[in-house]
Amino acid sequence: MNPPQHIAIVGGGTAGWMTANLLRHRWAGLNVGVTLIESADIGTVGVGEGSTPFLRHFFRTLGLEERDWMPTCDATFKSSIRFPGWSGVPGYESYVHPFFSEADRELGNLFFTNACLRRRGQAADANPQDFFLAAELARQRKAPLGTDYAYHFDAGKLGAFLRAHAVDLGVRHLVETVASVERRENGDIAALQLNSGSRIAADLFVDCSGFKGLLITETLGEPFNPYRDNLFNDRAIALATPLVDGEDIPCETVSTALRHGWAWQIPLTARYGNGYVYSSDFVSDDEAERELREHLGAAAEGATARRLRMRVGRVKQHWRQNCVAVGLSQGFIEPLEATALMLIQLSVEQFIADLEQDSFGRACQAAYNERVNAMFEGVRDYVVAHYQLNTRRDTDYWRANRANKNISDRLASLLDVWDRGGDFEAELERHGAGLMYLRPSWYCLFAGMGRFPAELRAAPQALTAARARERLNQMARAFGSHRSHLRAD
Repeated sequence: MNPPQHIAIVGGGTAGWMTANLLRHRWAGLNVGVTLIESADIGTVGVGEGSTPFLRHFFRTLGLEERDWMPTCDATFKSSIRFPGWSGVPGYESYVHPFFSEADRELGNLFFTNACLRRRGQAADANPQDFFLAAELARQRKAPLGTDYAYHFDAGKLGAFLRAHAVDLGVRHLVETVASVERRENGDIAALQLNSGSRIAADLFVDCSGFKGLLITETLGEPFNPYRDNLFNDRAIALATPLVDGEDIPCETVSTALRHGWAWQIPLTARYGNGYVYSSDFVSDDEAERELREHLGAAAEGATARRLRMRVGRVKQHWRQNCVAVGLSQGFIEPLEATALMLIQLSVEQFIADLEQDSFGRACQAAYNERVNAMFEGVRDYVVAHYQLNTRRDTDYWRANRANKNISDRLASLLDVWDRGGDFEAELERHGAGLMYLRPSWYCLFAGMGRFPAELRAAPQALTAARARERLNQMARAFGSHRSHLRAD
């Protein structure tokens, strides 16, 4: 079959403009036209300000350097995510999920050894924050260049930058509202009728309309598979606070456990982005906002808060008929590990690869949907594991999360093998790519939460945290200040 002559994307925001850039960049030589329609009356969520290292690949694909976009988007580097308050285990009250690099090979392997010793009853130091370079760079607020890293950014400014770049690539941008959707006899979408009276016909439609799901849900009736039984959080509150004058800029996201959820703090060059993710079953919106403001202290005085509702889960089919859903319209897993942009990027890249492999036909549609569903399920399991492993006892929220039995068989098996001192390496390998997260991430999560026996015996041959930190400090001397590097660029 021939490539689509015209693709219509409904919805802007980060999802719409990432999609437009990837499609136009990839198929520019095939004379594929791309039109993006976004409404001036419908705002974007615009608070997802963290990422994973996959975003570096996105910019490289487009041929964009960090100097091209980071200053415009108030962006900073991100070496890791820190999780204070999730665990009450002595020595494990806070842990770090670092991004890993070749520099971690020696100490990382010693960490894996220590973690295995400790879960089998030996008192070896096994908090990941003591063994990985990213954690040390975050402690010293040094730019993580030369390692694997991600970014923090102003979501609104990133969307605007991607819009301008897509338009430069030849994407047609219409600020219009979709009034109705035309269907063909075979169920495909034929065209979009706009409020202005214009009609936009296309061969392929991409739904980036957010939680509304204008095309995939409202038009095509694709069922939604909620994760409510797995993940309780359904609300978020976001507000900005100023940077502290004279201090270097952090290069980590902080996700602090509060009474009924967790609070994020994301450092940008101009401000901090803050928010509280929580469950409306356990706390009211007003109470949650009060708790967030108390957590932030004087910095939050006078700051305007945005209240958001989250639809957590995914559609059953992300590609149906001649429509593919991307972003919030396809699904959402709460922002604990900053996976929203990663899932957007991977979904679009997989769609492009599958469509090209199938010579632009639909024979790969079922396989594509299976692959994307597997991505969502893999991320879901990793996020759910945070709640399963928490050891807080102060509120019903945390106790209910820990006691929740609605988890996948895969996650249940990982927990079982870890707890009984079984072959965790073999268990991770058994599940393979379906886990989405690699071996170091799973070790850091389980060990970082202090998931070990209470009674321990001495482990004289293990590497101590103090010795590991000393070596990390030596390695960190080769890295420059985070703020200084951002100013230099």
